[in-house]
Amino acid sequence: MTFQRVLILEDNLIIAMEAEEILRLVGIGQVEIASNLEQAVNAIHSDNYDFAMLDVNLGESTSFGFARLLMDRGIAFGFVSGYPDTLDFPPDLQHVPLLNKPFDEQSMRLFVQALAEAGKSSAM
Repeated sequence: MTFQRVLILEDNLIIAMEAEEILRLVGIGQVEIASNLEQAVNAIHSDNYDFAMLDVNLGESTSFGFARLLMDRGIAFGFVSGYPDTLDFPPDLQHVPLLNKPFDEQSMRLFVQALAEAGKSSAM
């Protein structure tokens, strides 16, 4: 599975821009940034994405509800967080790939690979 178009949901512009730069280094062609849930929902209703990267903590809310919307639409996604693991996440989201902050090119490659493998197994 080759990913070409990615949506980043991240409320910190510096982190979002860093993620965009690293995604391009690992071969992603198009990267869109949404800084809040409303922008992210509008984005998936108007465009197609191969996967989404979701910051868990969005200030006064989390991205868990949006994650479930992505699941319903069949869009692969993973979480990006300062949390060390997904054990405190809702049970239905604990299996989702997690990219820990701070991240680098190598950890991003592993994250994208995990999303690709998860996509292959769900397509079977």
